[in-house]
Amino acid sequence: MPSGRTAKVTFPTDEQVLITRSFDAPRHLVYKAWTTPELVKRWWSGKQGEMTLAEIDLRVGGRWRYAMVANNGTEVAFHGEYREIIPDTRIVYSEVFEGAPDAEALTTVTFTEAAGRTTLTILVEYDSAQDRDAHSNYMNDGLQEALGLLEQAAISLPTRPSHPVRDR
Repeated sequence: MPSGRTAKVTFPTDEQVLITRSFDAPRHLVYKAWTTPELVKRWWSGKQGEMTLAEIDLRVGGRWRYAMVANNGTEVAFHGEYREIIPDTRIVYSEVFEGAPDAEALTTVTFTEAAGRTTLTILVEYDSAQDRDAHSNYMNDGLQEALGLLEQAAISLPTRPSHPVRDR
């Protein structure tokens, strides 16, 4: 069962949004749910619409793109490029909302584990306070829903990789 926790959203500077949330799952599972297209489709849109696309080329220089049809029928898409990847620990990528292509952000996602629980930290850095405010004004409800669904996706995964049984 998901924890029922909510993410803490703060604004360290005029150009930044910092999101922090803990999960009742080890970090390798939260990381897997964050980086696997079929799992991203289960959580990214929250309850704000239906995911239509989750493309992930998880390598430095690789690109990603997510698209959804919102509940009001509007198509929404984001894309970016991976800048840094440390498996199970940290991902840095650019993020562009295709409805405002001039407002590119840099997102750093950190996965920290203690006692089998993961703290997810997302730092989103914008070029201006105006871009930050435009994004943060609409994200909160969908963000909380999405992170709750991310936790559900992570805890639904097997905790250990399965290995085929070898013939003797």
